[in-house]
Amino acid sequence: MKAVRVHEYGKPPSIDDVPDPELQGPLDVLVHVDAAGVCRTDLHIIEGQWAEASGVGLPYVIGHENAGTVVEVGDAVRNVSVGDKVILHPLVTCGLCPPCRRGDDVHCENGEFPGISRDGGMAELLRTNARSVVKLAEGLQPVDVAALADAGLTAQHAVRKAVPLLPATARAVVIGAGGLGHIGLQCLLAMTPAEITVVDRSAEALAKAAELGAHRTVQAGDGTVAEVLDALGGTGAEVVFDFVGEHGTEAEGIAMTRDTGSYYVIGYGGAVQVPTLEIINREISIVGNKVGSYTDLRELMALAARGLVTLSTRTYPLTSALEALDDLDGGRLPGTRAILVP
Repeated sequence: MKAVRVHEYGKPPSIDDVPDPELQGPLDVLVHVDAAGVCRTDLHIIEGQWAEASGVGLPYVIGHENAGTVVEVGDAVRNVSVGDKVILHPLVTCGLCPPCRRGDDVHCENGEFPGISRDGGMAELLRTNARSVVKLAEGLQPVDVAALADAGLTAQHAVRKAVPLLPATARAVVIGAGGLGHIGLQCLLAMTPAEITVVDRSAEALAKAAELGAHRTVQAGDGTVAEVLDALGGTGAEVVFDFVGEHGTEAEGIAMTRDTGSYYVIGYGGAVQVPTLEIINREISIVGNKVGSYTDLRELMALAARGLVTLSTRTYPLTSALEALDDLDGGRLPGTRAILVP
């Protein structure tokens, strides 16, 4: 099969012919990848940011946003059958460790992360397990939801955690309305009654955010923080969701957060530097957000099936993966997710 593999950090991946994966255990599921999302994390992997954390050996196949068709199942698999359309939770978890037992499978002590810690899904086939597959509702197609497997799941997870902080009287700020943020905005609109302000440098992304239902948009620039604070009565937002997490949004996000409010970090690449005295005096919370759980993914698929969360996508053949990665890196996909179609 053809697959997108990283051979050396700091250099573009290549499209290689590699052996097909095979079932290795009774709970394994082999999926034909009908759609593979292209994520900013893939860029960070290629840059080498994940080299130490993942410990993966090179070369290996990247890609962790996958949906497709089941082609083979292990003897113990009962929840899906050959021919089912599925979306794949990005983690392959054990179900037996303490985090899995309490429903926190994102922190599985024995988990693997295809596309980060082992071969992933920018390929024609991917091996996962029964705990990771969610059958798609009638009407949902893999190409329409693949990017929800990680980007959407991460955004939904952050919003789910913030729901108790966002009643109708609360204000939320979304920094970044691109491929990740436009999903977060839809989750906020579907899951909370809060007033939502969206900040982005792209006029196109802001126009799309307004079309989706954002209550206010602010074009980022030199006076971004002052403009947002003025719009919010000078006090800031109860929750700020930073879907960028670099290039200065870290400091801006903290400044837009009201006293006793929460700054949610979702995008990454930068660094949050806040004096401890400021954290104490303002009683602000800084909250990290990883990808969501299997339960979160089922909830997200329910929102997608009802048309409450949709993706703006651009499709590329698998053989054009380098073009898709370059378009993402070059900022040519505002508010849009690139999807590879093997």
